[in-house]
Amino acid sequence: MKKQITKCLLLGTVLGFSLTSSVALVWAQAKAPVQQSPGAPTQVSDQELRAFAKSYVEFHKIRTVYEPQLNVAKTPQERSRLEQEAVAKFGAALEREGLTMERYGALFQTVNADDRLREKALKLIEDEKAKS
Repeated sequence: MKKQITKCLLLGTVLGFSLTSSVALVWAQAKAPVQQSPGAPTQVSDQELRAFAKSYVEFHKIRTVYEPQLNVAKTPQERSRLEQEAVAKFGAALEREGLTMERYGALFQTVNADDRLREKALKLIEDEKAKS
């Protein structure tokens, strides 16, 4: 189960659904290698990790709503409207948690590069899923 969740954490946001605009930045950052000096301490507070977990769960809720609609969009205009709507909802979710798209992407990278943080994040994500 943990292996499946880890795979979801590693691939879910990277593959995600194809939103343009600022969400593309999150995907690009999530795919990019983490640039930390060896042995550098990872600076992620428990509060930020909780915000990340909540945002991650919210992203996947938004994705389940919009991905099917995007797949059947009949015109580029309809697809663009749906993408903008989804981006706005994700942006609002991040804002509620005190995060920006850039910080979310940086947290995603950091969590995936640090086994200890990834385990903590997975637990928080599972706890958050259980609440919703």
